[in-house]
Amino acid sequence: MANYGFGLDLGGTTCKCGLFTTAGELVEKWEVPTDTSNGGANILKNLAKAVLTKMEEKGITADDVSGVGIGIPGPVSEDGVVNRCVNLGWGVFNVEKEFSECLGGMKVKVGNDANVAALGEAWMGAAKDFSSSVMVTLGTGVGGGVIINDKIITGATGAAGEIGHIRVNYTEEKACGCGNKGCLEQYCSATGIARLAKIRLEKNDDSTPLRNAEQLDAKAVFDEAKKGDKVAVEIAEQAMEYLAQGLQVISAVVNPEAFVIGGGVSKAGQYLIDLAQESFKKITFHGCANTKITLATLGNDAGMYGSMRMIL
Repeated sequence: MANYGFGLDLGGTTCKCGLFTTAGELVEKWEVPTDTSNGGANILKNLAKAVLTKMEEKGITADDVSGVGIGIPGPVSEDGVVNRCVNLGWGVFNVEKEFSECLGGMKVKVGNDANVAALGEAWMGAAKDFSSSVMVTLGTGVGGGVIINDKIITGATGAAGEIGHIRVNYTEEKACGCGNKGCLEQYCSATGIARLAKIRLEKNDDSTPLRNAEQLDAKAVFDEAKKGDKVAVEIAEQAMEYLAQGLQVISAVVNPEAFVIGGGVSKAGQYLIDLAQESFKKITFHGCANTKITLATLGNDAGMYGSMRMIL
């Protein structure tokens, strides 16, 4: 009987690797550099070598391993086909099939990295008590993953969970990175909050510590808001009102038991959650208005946990 498995979280710079027991215990974690040269041709070979070397080091045989799960920074269809990963140099090909071959035929499961992180939080993190949850990552951009009845929802082309590109402002003139205008990502990502702050400070000459901030970023906004600075509070509230708009759209479609908020911006903690929950409750259909909003708990390990969960 297989007692172990591997969860890999592949990024453009490194791949986080975890050896797990099938009960969900993280035995060991390490990182492998991502070789993006030659169109990323060596990435899977290098990762296979890392897994096989760890098995040899630990005295684990192929029969002891339930499989290897891997989260990829790009759209992934249910059959393991990746549809272009710009950061890796990959085009369209079946990662499950090729990685399994590199591993001597071991079982492999592949998922989008944001979806996989959501699955990790649903398995061993903030949403472990819920069968249906949605994770929203507030980082440089806004990503996410939808888990319904303990299953990742990938969509027809693997693009389900692109929460950052829900349109929340129909009067926006500046284009989002995706080419559309008024996307959620433009207002409550780290870069989006910094942009809201810059616009606010240019529009009014109110006195605020933000004008003297070493770096006018999301952290500065939330730090000053927690201290009670009126301008910072207004900016934080505006950002979380936009987030609430996105969440209420999602809630009306999939009605999750909980929203899990992760990413660098979520380090603002319970203050951020309270603002989002208050705005969400005001504007959401009554049947969904009591959906819990909570902070992610697995941090950067969520992708490894979710990748492991995929193979079980």
